[in-house]
Amino acid sequence: MAKRFSAETYVEGILARDRVMLSRAITLIESKLPSDHDLAQQVINAVLPHAGGSVRIGITGVPGVGKSTFIESFGNYLIQEQGKKLAVLAIDPTSQRTGGSILGDKTRMELLSINPQAFIRPSPAGKSLGGVTRSTRETIILCEAAGFDAIVVETVGVGQSETAVHAMVDFFLLLMLAGAGDELQGIKRGIMEMADAIAITKADGANITKAKAARAEYQSALHLYPMSHSGWLPKVSVCSALEQTGLDTIWQTIAEYLQLTQQNGYFDKKRRNQNLQWMYEAIRQGLEENFYAHQKVKEQLPGIAEQVKEGKKSAFAAAAELLRLV
Repeated sequence: MAKRFSAETYVEGILARDRVMLSRAITLIESKLPSDHDLAQQVINAVLPHAGGSVRIGITGVPGVGKSTFIESFGNYLIQEQGKKLAVLAIDPTSQRTGGSILGDKTRMELLSINPQAFIRPSPAGKSLGGVTRSTRETIILCEAAGFDAIVVETVGVGQSETAVHAMVDFFLLLMLAGAGDELQGIKRGIMEMADAIAITKADGANITKAKAARAEYQSALHLYPMSHSGWLPKVSVCSALEQTGLDTIWQTIAEYLQLTQQNGYFDKKRRNQNLQWMYEAIRQGLEENFYAHQKVKEQLPGIAEQVKEGKKSAFAAAAELLRLV
């Protein structure tokens, strides 16, 4: 078991921008041990006044679109050209059979991982919705308190985690491929409305013409969607992570979005609503954990579950019976 420190030690280390202590604090909030939960909350509450000063960017796209390659190039651009301190929270797919995860983002982002102004934290997705760890929100807070002013949250990109990531970021970027076909990009229908911008990736070599054509198509399609509450009309651009082109345009789009939403009050309103949403989700998670940890539930659940499986009891009646035990 990893060594645990006092809440004060974690907080002092985070505010002193100690990378090792930041990593240990994130490990603490990722812990499933009940004994760690209270300590983690003490740390989060203590650093909360020092958080909130970053731009939070969610990035998604189908597997194969080149998310890791894009994030590495875009991250290096933010650090070198915009003077940002960047934290990348990469949600790794976790095996539902073995519980193991790939945790390969540091090897896929070699240049960014050795940049002293970058901090990459891969997190196993576990069983949470679409690969978004329950601790990702708290990790954002810790990273902001440690001085990172740009936070990138990368989704698994399997079509489930986008809504959850959208609910924890300021700006949501959708990466697309040109000419990949609707069957490969079935993800896009459900998240086009959530996207604040679309970037057509791999716009290099012979693919440039197709990428520009795709940009025109997507821009036309976006005009068909109703205007968002932010008053922002999503923009479409093309980029090449390999040739490092178009990255400045994407950042300019993000900056324009931030300027608009901060001026019209939407930015603060969205953050406040997200805070409330996080609370309700924490309540749901806490209720579920308490339910399954209840002694009577642990004793009777296996037998009742077997009756449901054998068709001797309806799922609804079984659930009602179990809920009455708590």
